[in-house]
Parts: sequence; structure tokens; C-alpha cells
Amino acid sequence: MKVIYNEIYKQENNNMNMFKIKIIALALMSFSFVFEGYTQDNKPFKGTGEGESQLPSGKNWKLIWSDEFDGKKLDRSKWDFRLHIMQTRHETWTDDAVELDGKGHLMMKLYEKNGQYFSSQIQTGRNFMDVPGNQYGKTKLAWPIAELEPAKFLHKYGYYEVRCKLPTQEGWWAAFWLQSPVIGSTLDPADSGVEVDIMENFTRDGIISQNVHWNGYGKNHKHKGTGKLEMRPSDNEFHTFGVHWSPEGYVFYMDGKETWRVLDPVSNREQFILLSTECNGYREGAPADVLKKALLPDYFIVDYVRVYDEVK
Repeated sequence: MKVIYNEIYKQENNNMNMFKIKIIALALMSFSFVFEGYTQDNKPFKGTGEGESQLPSGKNWKLIWSDEFDGKKLDRSKWDFRLHIMQTRHETWTDDAVELDGKGHLMMKLYEKNGQYFSSQIQTGRNFMDVPGNQYGKTKLAWPIAELEPAKFLHKYGYYEVRCKLPTQEGWWAAFWLQSPVIGSTLDPADSGVEVDIMENFTRDGIISQNVHWNGYGKNHKHKGTGKLEMRPSDNEFHTFGVHWSPEGYVFYMDGKETWRVLDPVSNREQFILLSTECNGYREGAPADVLKKALLPDYFIVDYVRVYDEVK
């Protein structure tokens, strides 16, 4: 619409008909602004980050949440740090391994201190069983659920996308995923949620995987996954990873191309977003030997995270 208006404006004809055309063009420009944030047929939304969203084609999309990682500090109105796993403080998950480079990128860092290795996980909500609870009454009874806190962002269905550059050093991994606040609380994953791993990267050989987990993380746990997926070469080493979550299932994408479909189970529960990194070995009690060979600091770099709703 701006092009139409500019062409009209360059004309030197000032008669009434031209004036009417200008008014119509201005009205069309204003009308188009009302629909800012909508895209159709894979026409990308251009954010303030370096990349453009690679949306599933043939649908109308509306951007409803995003972080372009502008500025100098992490936006704490959007993200919290994850420091616990299954009611246990994970000591090498820290809140000081995240920084913004001032150029629209989140820098999630791996660093070493006194022979230990540290990295961060950030999330827009929290699993209700991660943080340990407190003593109940005057006995040794304990309510296993900690004080509940409101989420920064929970959402159901839509298209979730990250543009990122993966770590270069061996010994740690990075992921972009969704989790339910109450996963595993019932044996109905539609009700209690499904972990959706949109991208997990464990090795430095251009391989990622995409997975779903449900029914918690104990004896009832179930899982489906792609196995190894090889990324195509990229000039700047940034890639996009996304999932379209609908009542009909999950459709996964890498660099705008469909990679996998899961028809069931499908969560009907609002879920939160995580960007996570983790050092190898600590779940077994000590850092992996390969970490000692890493050239540090190393980074998992994120250009943006965006969430779109499908508009019927």
C-alpha cells in the first residue's frame, strides 16, 4: 500500500479525481495497519531480529507473543530461570550465564569456575513438581508441591518458532521445547500435557532431534522421537526450528521444511516455553571429561522466539 501511495503522490496532477485517489490510498494504508502481525501463505513476519519467520504455508497467522532479545538485559517480565529438576536444585544451572549482545541476540553461555561447569535454562512458566515443597504441620509430613507462582506466558496451540545458532564445543547440549505445568499428574496426556521438544542438539555434527514425552518421567513415561535429523548447511549457521500444535497433532519443521508429524497424543493443556542448556555428566554426579577439553566460553545464540495463532 505504501508503494501505491508513493506513486500517486509523485503525480503532479492536482485535480479532484487525483485527490480522491490519494484519500483512497491513505485509507487502504490505514486498513493494512489494522492487520499488522498477520501473514498468509508463508509470507514472513519481519521482526526486529535478523531473521524472518518461516511459517507453514496455506494458513493465516497472527503473532501473539515474541522476544526479539533487543536491549541489554533479559526481559524478566517474559522469562524466569529454571534452577531445579524434579524437586532437586541442579547446582550447575545458574542465573548468570545469560546475556544479550546488544545486537538482538540472546547469548546462553557455558563457562567453568573452580573445575565446575555452568549454564542456564530460562522458561516462561514452571512445572509444579520441579521445586521442592515445605513441611506440612508440626510433623515430618511434607506437601511435595512448592508455592505456586503465576506463569509469565502459557499458551495452547499455534506455531512456535526459534531462530538460533547451536553451540560449537562438545560436552553440553541445547534445546527449545514446551512443557506442561502438570505433566504426569494423570495418565491422560490430553489433560496433563505433553513435553514437546522442538529442537534438541546434543552433538556438534549437525544433528538435532525432535521428540514428545508424556505421562511424566517415572515408570509411566512414554516417548516418540525422530531419531537423528541432519541440518542442511547454512551460510551464517543460524537455523529455524518450529512446531505447529493443533487439536489434530504436531507438525515439526526445520528451516521451513516439515520434518515430522505426530497425531497422538496431543496436549489440550496450556504449556510454557523453555530455552535450555545443560552440561553433560551432572545427572550422574560429575562433569563429563569432554567438558575439560572445551574452549570456553561457548554460546547457544538465539535470535528470536515467536508464537503465532492460526486465524481461521
